[in-house]
Amino acid sequence: MPSHTPTLAEKLARALVKIPSVTPMDGGCQRLLIQHLERLGFTIYPIIVGPIHNFYARLGYRGTNFCFAGHTDVTPSGDSGLWRSDPFGAENHDGVIVGRGICDMKGAIAAMVMAVEHLLAVHPDLPLRHSLSFLITGDEEGCAEDGTVRILEWCTNQGERLDYCLVGEPTSVKRLGDCVKNGRRGSVNGTITLHGRQGHVAYPHLAANPIHSSLPLLEALVQHPFDENKNPHFPPTSFQLTRMQSGDGSTNVIPAQLTAQFNIRFSTEHTPKSLESRIRGLLDPLIPHGYRYDLVMQVSGLPFLTQGGPLLQAIQTSIEELLHLPPELSTGGGTSDARFISQHCPQTVELGLVGATMHQVDESAPVDDLTMLAQIYQRIMEKIFLL
Repeated sequence: MPSHTPTLAEKLARALVKIPSVTPMDGGCQRLLIQHLERLGFTIYPIIVGPIHNFYARLGYRGTNFCFAGHTDVTPSGDSGLWRSDPFGAENHDGVIVGRGICDMKGAIAAMVMAVEHLLAVHPDLPLRHSLSFLITGDEEGCAEDGTVRILEWCTNQGERLDYCLVGEPTSVKRLGDCVKNGRRGSVNGTITLHGRQGHVAYPHLAANPIHSSLPLLEALVQHPFDENKNPHFPPTSFQLTRMQSGDGSTNVIPAQLTAQFNIRFSTEHTPKSLESRIRGLLDPLIPHGYRYDLVMQVSGLPFLTQGGPLLQAIQTSIEELLHLPPELSTGGGTSDARFISQHCPQTVELGLVGATMHQVDESAPVDDLTMLAQIYQRIMEKIFLL
């Protein structure tokens, strides 16, 4: 039986996984990636904010700028004893690499590098006519305040334009290439504080119980149909209560206030401002006499949708040609840094490995998928640049 010869994607992916770059620490992970890109001729622009390591890399300064985007930070591994092998060992178990971050998303980043290396080997003069770039952050799994947002600010200040951006999030569901994210829902977090009047439980007529009075208010919000105009590209808008708190634990005191936290995931049919107006419109007529409320809402991401265009077409046809599979277009799931990038680059799409094990014990990805993903990425670039 012939021995296995690791591809660049496998070797680089395993080397990256072996570095425990748990947010916000980098541990030299990006330095390793930068060394590979410098060898390919990229100019590196480090963007470091406190402990957060980010960088932007570019090769060529003409024509179309095709950007690969991703993150090198990972979530904690949890109890390492529950893993089949060291979560940062990146061991190959019968053709499957096991390790924290392999599918989300160090494997995809390694595939990007391999794709670029092979493209330049076949078309060494490409940087004379077009541009390639990488946008890599170490703050995607954390608060995401000093990561991609900071890189995009730098790009704006430097006059850097991204024509196409492919984000390597693990979008595939059951097999490589079966799903592509051409959009994401927006997300807002909110807090409603209902103010009543504190009192003794034995004298409720002298108090105003915010717990009791909050029930019809919250029920109205939970049952409200936010999507009169349904958007066929997005799942329905979702209002979810995430936390409720009232009182200090005393059994004989009616509390003075109740706080309810919520999250709304929404499509391009809404804006944070329109959602706040909708919520206030529901609450105002329901607030009982003697009560008042505060509402605070914070945007964590705006929705985006990439419909048609050269990038999406190149992705779909590349997958169909190499995998003989028509990919599903989806906007479901959580948020990603594409929510920031899409505000600067309307042609933004996500495509990566199977994400079934991301953030789980024994996170894994088949070696063959890494190699095939690199081939898909290369074919996409060829379609953008050469056709």
